[in-house]
Amino acid sequence: MQVEIKKDLQLNQEDTVLLDMHSFYNVINILSGELQVLQMIADDRETLQDCIKLVFQIKDSLNNACSALEHAKKVDEHFKFIRGRIEEFMKLYPHLKDDLEVQESVDNIESVFGILQVRAREIITRLQDPDRWMEHDLGNLLQNFVDVFAAIEKNSKGNYGFVYNLAAQEEKDYYIQLKFESVDGEKIYMPPVFQDVMRDLIANSRKYTEPGGKVLAGLLDDGVNLRFAVEDTGKGISENEIENVVDFGYRGSNAGNKKTMGGGFGVTKAYWVTQHFAGRMWIDSAADRGTRIDIHIPRPEQKA
Repeated sequence: MQVEIKKDLQLNQEDTVLLDMHSFYNVINILSGELQVLQMIADDRETLQDCIKLVFQIKDSLNNACSALEHAKKVDEHFKFIRGRIEEFMKLYPHLKDDLEVQESVDNIESVFGILQVRAREIITRLQDPDRWMEHDLGNLLQNFVDVFAAIEKNSKGNYGFVYNLAAQEEKDYYIQLKFESVDGEKIYMPPVFQDVMRDLIANSRKYTEPGGKVLAGLLDDGVNLRFAVEDTGKGISENEIENVVDFGYRGSNAGNKKTMGGGFGVTKAYWVTQHFAGRMWIDSAADRGTRIDIHIPRPEQKA
């Protein structure tokens, strides 16, 4: 059942800032989790505690645009500090150097650092001019998403993988299809925050689809609208709840027990951004049938 979402969102200023920072928040959560894993393995609550305190300070700042921007500007400084503490941690516990779980956590932290640096640059750019449409190279954009999936796969620690060729899909793999096209050839114009929307919705599709399933996503500038669609073979949404999933903090009844490192605001953010840019959003879903979300945003006369 396809439903066009038309409801008004009831959001305060803190809510809107948190939505804008949602992607950054999700990755910070992964960093926090990995640091705590290292603590537990070593049974040491002190050596990395200042790192964890810093990460929580960053998370707590994400409902205030000025504070979030300051942390985004200091992201390299923060990472240098955390890396130094991890080096001290490994010197204290040299026997953990060959521990597979420790290696996976340290590697994942490095992967998260790379993603957060990209997110920080995006935040700085869009907070300076939130309504501006910018040029994106389609090849680089596609690679950004492949890099995100690589980081998610690393974070799964062997529980699942991602393949881009249907013939290569094994039982624990997700088949991912990404197709990005534009009337402008190898470039596409869009608001910088829309890349967050795409990432959040694709991540949601993966999250609520079991390994062995499919996640298909497409981005198209057809000369009139910026169009995005994502479709999955996941657990879907009950038809009587479809309009509610855009509400701030709402989770579908069949998703309540799903473990997640995110803030749970991905669909809300997608709708909020769609409304902000005078677009339209449709959700087509049913329980145990998967979900498809379509977004159309009209191209401005002056894109950049």
